[in-house]
Amino acid sequence: MRILVVSDTHHDAFALRAAIRRQPKAEVVIHLGDGEEEAALARAEFPEKMFLQVRGNCDWGSMLPSVGEITLEGKRIFYTHGHVYNVKYGLYQIVCAARERKADILLFGHTHNALQEYDEGLYILNPGTLHGSEGTFGIVDITPAGIVTNVLRAF
Repeated sequence: MRILVVSDTHHDAFALRAAIRRQPKAEVVIHLGDGEEEAALARAEFPEKMFLQVRGNCDWGSMLPSVGEITLEGKRIFYTHGHVYNVKYGLYQIVCAARERKADILLFGHTHNALQEYDEGLYILNPGTLHGSEGTFGIVDITPAGIVTNVLRAF
């Protein structure tokens, strides 16, 4: 199963649609916040995809949850924007939250800086920001052989 992971689109609906089109095999799109409006538009445009979302610190008035959890292909995924875990100052709080939930995969955004790490059984991915000419997005592949994460340039 392929999962497209995006964050911080900041009203850039074009970049979000382009990323979804670049990854036609992605069955699931997880938007990690700061882009509620364009994610809703993309959900309508790509009804065959499962969309999961959380609110970011710039999603003013959003009724979306601040965290999400889902199990796909037997792997537990914990996802959040990251601001409530102070990710700009370190990963300790968010990694502890993921471990408390017994997550296999931790997804977060907020920093606008892409990150891929593996820490004692926990795959950690921040796709960076999809907005702008230097935009990036993430891919999580869950296969019988294991989990693979990647960060790709949007353009």
